[in-house]
Amino acid sequence: RMYQEGLTDEAMREAARFVDAADFIESLPAGYDSPVTERGATFSSGQRQLLAFARTMATQPKILILDEATANIDSETEEVIQASLAKMRKGRTTLAIAHRLSTIQDADCIYVLDQGQIVESGNHQELLAQGGLYYRMYQLQAGMMN
Repeated sequence: RMYQEGLTDEAMREAARFVDAADFIESLPAGYDSPVTERGATFSSGQRQLLAFARTMATQPKILILDEATANIDSETEEVIQASLAKMRKGRTTLAIAHRLSTIQDADCIYVLDQGQIVESGNHQELLAQGGLYYRMYQLQAGMMN
């Protein structure tokens, strides 16, 4: 519950289901009553991220700020993380800071920073068409550049 005293068991379970964390939580020896050690050290980075998402969604935020939400995620949970992020962003104002472009491809507007300056802006398709820095980053991340 992370110090959210008023959070009911059902709200906690619903938030976990919403971000696709319920299966992994329910597979723990004590399920939802399992302790979370300091910084979640006993969980994978993907599991820690899903727990953070569930805690966030339990509060029903109107604004979501994501800072490198997919950084250091193990490959087995990356797909689950991406799907959870897509659900979390629906109907909310979201500010996402990301180096991994797959995290932001469906954003309404992407701002590309270079040395602290906005050098490009637009949606994914517009930025690809510009052929600038975003395009080069996309090519690099997609493995299309030598």
